[in-house]
Amino acid sequence: MEREELSSWLRLSLTPGIGNTAGRKLLAAFGLPADVFRQTPDALGQVASDAQVQALLRVPADLPRFIDQTLEWMHGADSHGATRRILTLGDAGYPASLLETADPPLMLYLLGAPAFDLTRLDRSIAIVGSRNPTSQGIENARGFARAFGQAGITVVSGLALGIDGAAHEGALEAAQGSGRCATVAVVGTGLDRVYPAKHRNLAHRIAAQGLIVSEYALGTPPLNQNFPKRNRIIAGLCSGTLVVEAALKSGSLITARLAAEQGREVFAIPGSIHSPQARGCHALIRQGAKLVESVNDVFEELRFDVAAPAAARSSGPGADAADEPALLRELGFEPVSLDMLCARTGHSAADLQAKLLELELEGRVARLPGGLFQRVALG
Repeated sequence: MEREELSSWLRLSLTPGIGNTAGRKLLAAFGLPADVFRQTPDALGQVASDAQVQALLRVPADLPRFIDQTLEWMHGADSHGATRRILTLGDAGYPASLLETADPPLMLYLLGAPAFDLTRLDRSIAIVGSRNPTSQGIENARGFARAFGQAGITVVSGLALGIDGAAHEGALEAAQGSGRCATVAVVGTGLDRVYPAKHRNLAHRIAAQGLIVSEYALGTPPLNQNFPKRNRIIAGLCSGTLVVEAALKSGSLITARLAAEQGREVFAIPGSIHSPQARGCHALIRQGAKLVESVNDVFEELRFDVAAPAAARSSGPGADAADEPALLRELGFEPVSLDMLCARTGHSAADLQAKLLELELEGRVARLPGGLFQRVALG
């Protein structure tokens, strides 16, 4: 992209009071951003408010500096081999799936695998969920993402702590060494920073083998209002959205609602009736989301023609029940207290604590807040 073209797009996207909706109206009326800025105040006033017209007529004093910074970022070398690109609403490479939504961004900043083409993201699934998941939720997200990846399905999520991070990890594991795009992360900051900082290494791995996407200009900090807004992009890029775990007020439910409004499928994994992190999923299922127990449930609904690997499951042990420790059978898959286990098994608390610790170290049991224990299905 040449400096003059980039300048006009940046100026439009950064003009105070001109959001995506007003920007699209101006583009529809006049053509490219450069054409917008050639208009008279009277012409602009036909499609914009007086305040917006005044803002459009002012050239921000720091625009040249910001253009220089953006061009420097685009042309700079990335230590992880990723390429840096900007897509505008007028580019042929802009994803059609986003154009079909109610609020497509004017610009998309991309950081990732050189060969990845967003226009070919026709076999993709969003995986979202709680930032404070249970151990079972983490295992489910990672297992489902791995299974999707092994079937050639791109996993899209938001790089947040919890379920998002586990989904990206599972997809990266599936695509390791394959040379194809593993996963897409849609973030709520500028691409010159990583949030949360704990995911810095994960973000670098995604940039090397997948793609990181943002509609926000370079330098944009992690503002609270940006994260719910970016969820429409996560939902809009995909054929469907899978919610792994979510409380009733989770941001993941925003993504699910946006997916439904965009005519995309919504899936939810059920959980324990005692778990607050399952209530959002149960609410979605009551509202019509498809209950999911395996990746095959998703493939069938979306009509993905794949030779699916052994399905990741949200419940039920991966091994034959006859081969599992008796304590695991007594645990079941509901959270349970030590006192309850003592009553079920007839063993002493000290004996059970030793056995539970061993199973916990093996990753087969999780210790929950409030002195509860829960079995982890390993898929």
